[in-house]
Amino acid sequence: MASFGWKLHGDGKELRPGEVVKPGERLTWSRTIGLGAQHVVSMIGACFVAPVLMGLDPSLALMASGVATLLFLLMTRGRVPSYLGSSLSFVGVGAVIAGQGGDTGTLTGAMLVVGVCLVGCGVAIQILGARVIHAVLPPTVTGAVVMLIGFNLAPVTASTYWPQDQWTALATMFFTGLALVVLRGFWSRIAIFLGLVFGYVLSWGLDRTAGQIHSANGSGKITDHWRIDFSGVAKADWIGLPVFHAPNFSASAILVALPVLVALVAENAGHVKAVGEMTGDSLDDKMGTAIVADGTATVLSTAVGGPATTTYAENIGVMAATRVYSTAAYYAAAGFALLFGLCPKFGAVVAAIPGGVLGGITVILYGMIGLLGAQIWIRNKVDFTTPLNLIPAAAGIIVAIGGVSLTITDDFELNGIALGTLIVLTGYHGLRWLSRVAGQPQGPLLDGGTAAYGDDAAKLDRG
Repeated sequence: MASFGWKLHGDGKELRPGEVVKPGERLTWSRTIGLGAQHVVSMIGACFVAPVLMGLDPSLALMASGVATLLFLLMTRGRVPSYLGSSLSFVGVGAVIAGQGGDTGTLTGAMLVVGVCLVGCGVAIQILGARVIHAVLPPTVTGAVVMLIGFNLAPVTASTYWPQDQWTALATMFFTGLALVVLRGFWSRIAIFLGLVFGYVLSWGLDRTAGQIHSANGSGKITDHWRIDFSGVAKADWIGLPVFHAPNFSASAILVALPVLVALVAENAGHVKAVGEMTGDSLDDKMGTAIVADGTATVLSTAVGGPATTTYAENIGVMAATRVYSTAAYYAAAGFALLFGLCPKFGAVVAAIPGGVLGGITVILYGMIGLLGAQIWIRNKVDFTTPLNLIPAAAGIIVAIGGVSLTITDDFELNGIALGTLIVLTGYHGLRWLSRVAGQPQGPLLDGGTAAYGDDAAKLDRG
């Protein structure tokens, strides 16, 4: 199916019960454009949180997401409706690289290399078939890596954002959680964005009623300061190009970033599977192409100083709520993203988000990323009474979250996310091979846990 030439669905205005608008169809152009704007709004929270947390230009991130979306739609020939936003999986990587003395150029260079590797993975998947993903990255491994990436970020919230304004962080956390739980449909999909707006307004109000706050600022220094600094907003132009910068490359930074490759492959594969199920069109033949497209978009974005890109669950939510899978809406969304990216003042407002607000948001966001790993285990019925599943996952997660380091030479060490991922990946496949060579059956290790839930639960848990 070509990317253009959408067929009008019915009268283009109404959907009867059970009907969906397929990728090659569209509603009236006014409705299609409105849906495109809705997709951008649903992505703003995720699109902006990632670059702000990594010290990158929010305007460039939004512009890059528009270009990435256009590229993705063209490369998949309009069969996989998707909006590509900024990847949150690299936030922990950014914190580690900054701790090693790297700058934003070092970070974007590392992400660019990951993008190239993602393209390579996509090519391999396209040649060998989607089954290669399950062979190399079984649910035990994928779930553990996603979990350790999310939970590894906990110290960033605890030591950097939360101390800047603990009460605003607490209020923002509760409001965001309430929005996620209580709201329905489209509003629940933009709960992160609503949390950002709530925290922003609360901080603005506290600045005017309670005055300056005595706490850590963005650099960690305890001082009296305003919660919101609008100096950058006043200086920013209404119309202009974002600030571009070239990446630079560091071997240690690249090694820290490479484990995220596992998460990106899993995210894209899960997105393609989900879209295929919703549209009733098996997209396994496009899985490799989709991953190549995301990798190419990441390379283009990071080459000019932007963040890595990825598909997002928010897309799935909006599509499920509206039952509109038209790629025309995504072209419209990409156009809106490009326009917003050309407004530096808009990006400056986003960059001025107070640290306390980010503290409240990231408590939930980082936890959700980590628990997506558990969701992968649950959906695939991974059995943790089996040592082969339990040991690599347990060891890798503790190593990553605890910040364990392994010194190789005087100037090279593995730690955190990189070391944890290496332990999970090599541990699982190594132990699996050794158990087969030894002819050792994989019996339950935690018999008490299985017995506590009975035989039926044990059968369900067999992965």
